[in-house]
Amino acid sequence: MATAAQLRSAQFSSIGNANPLEGKKSGIDNGAFVDLKGIFSVPPLFAEIKYSRRDGVAQKLSRLRCALAEPEIKVEKKTILHELYEQQGQSPWYDNLRRPVSDLKPLIQSGVRGITSNPTIFEKAIISSGAYDDQFRQLINQGKGVEDTYWELVIKDIQDACELLEPIYDATGGADGYVSVQVSPRLAFDTEGTVEAAKWLHKTVNRNNVYIKIPATTECIPSIKQVISLGIGVTVTLILSLPRYEAVIDAYMEGLEFFKGDDLSKVTSVAAFYVSRVDTLLDKKLEKIGTDNALALRGKAAIAQAVLAYKLYQEKFRGPRWEALEKRGARKQRVMWASTNVKNPACPDTLYVNSLIGPETITTMPDLALQAFMDHGKVSRTIDANFEEAKNIYNGIEKIGIDWAEVGSILELESVESFEKSFNNLLDILGGKADLLKKGKFRD
Repeated sequence: MATAAQLRSAQFSSIGNANPLEGKKSGIDNGAFVDLKGIFSVPPLFAEIKYSRRDGVAQKLSRLRCALAEPEIKVEKKTILHELYEQQGQSPWYDNLRRPVSDLKPLIQSGVRGITSNPTIFEKAIISSGAYDDQFRQLINQGKGVEDTYWELVIKDIQDACELLEPIYDATGGADGYVSVQVSPRLAFDTEGTVEAAKWLHKTVNRNNVYIKIPATTECIPSIKQVISLGIGVTVTLILSLPRYEAVIDAYMEGLEFFKGDDLSKVTSVAAFYVSRVDTLLDKKLEKIGTDNALALRGKAAIAQAVLAYKLYQEKFRGPRWEALEKRGARKQRVMWASTNVKNPACPDTLYVNSLIGPETITTMPDLALQAFMDHGKVSRTIDANFEEAKNIYNGIEKIGIDWAEVGSILELESVESFEKSFNNLLDILGGKADLLKKGKFRD
């Protein structure tokens, strides 16, 4: 009989110029917590760290501070995150998770409505913190394998976060309040392996408000359909091109059509469309081409493609096919803007959040993007403000010789390999710790 770790991954095969607008950069007082717009009745969520950008200039950026010392966080007034949801119908989620999970409480109070995670997030969390050591030691002493131990560490965080977000899940009837956990990145090109891993994770986490994260690779499109048909909530991740996004929507609808239950409202999903990674790759290609037309498109491609993705979302979720599903209670698969940290220092640090605001969407923000938006973001509907311009930018990139399909394929492979590298690296480190523990040499 296969072990739990084998079921999850081991037995399956693995493979192995910028925007001219000057945005306001984060200004955080040196050495002190500062009040962000008077939002919090306790010291605020952000503390300064130094970050050297590629131009060599030290910029003041931020990370979320720990707030465990304040178990009862009171919000004196609504924040920009509440405004984002209430005025524009966009749900702000947080793209990070680490212990103590109770640190999420002030974020939830400030308007965060969901949590996303991935193997890189857990790699950083577990390696950089001693908060996992006691559970790790206990599991290894019980004879658990390294990969089984990894999953128990991760699942504990997911379950704890689900409990914190459960009130939002209940209050919204299952529209928000989710926490995502990704299947092993070793399964990104394994259809059946992904289905089995998703079923195992869903059963093991055992929370109504968990989303199982499945990559939008060609091999996993059928997995998405099958997992949805079983009534399991899914976050489809690593969507990097328009054709693949359309395939994801079709897989969701097919899964709903094959669902054997009576009430489709119980089956939900979100589709994570990646943003900043697109500009990172395309800007290099545009600079290599070097013409005036090419250089003028730098920093614009990712938003243009995302705008077209939203247009596609609107078109796919209407018409006879969708109306038939809607009569059975089906909910739209909301699009989620992911990879929203701005990597180009010449661009405003709120570029990807401010530019993609619209109803029936989610924006998931890592620490820096979240802090920047809370500090000086703007709440207004921007996602469909200029569709024609977005189409012209998208077509203009093709006209100068860049193949969007090739860009999507390159980014997909790079992203999968990056997640698998994080996963393998963490398992190697945990394996080394386990060996030391068995020899009596492990120290916190």
